[in-house]
Amino acid sequence: MNRQFSLAGLLRLRQIQQDQAATGLASARSRSSSVRAREASARRELAAGDAPISSSASLRAVAAARSASHSMLADLQNMARLADTEEATARAEFVAARTRSVGLEKLQARHTAEVHTADLRSEQSALDEIASTVWHRDGQGMKS
Repeated sequence: MNRQFSLAGLLRLRQIQQDQAATGLASARSRSSSVRAREASARRELAAGDAPISSSASLRAVAAARSASHSMLADLQNMARLADTEEATARAEFVAARTRSVGLEKLQARHTAEVHTADLRSEQSALDEIASTVWHRDGQGMKS
């Protein structure tokens, strides 16, 4: 039995791909979280914007500010949707990469177990041979 796992190179490649996918997922989650936090902050600012209006100029300024805030909120909502889509894509890529790695990891574990079993068999054979030799030698010596 070959002691080296013949697919070790492919397994390393799959694990690197999995690590890259995990990094991509972490980045996508971070972007999504950041956009969600900015959206929540904009909503709070928009809700807290009840300033007293004393003139028509201040009314126009408040209306312009609210319009700009609504526009910014709509942009943030679009960015959040995009970030969620990117996160879902990154999650799917990670799951696919993990799936490809798991099969090879199981094959490697099986190979390692088989090598270990073969080593134990070989060791047991050697011990049995030694014991048999000693038993025959001591048994022959006692009969004489």
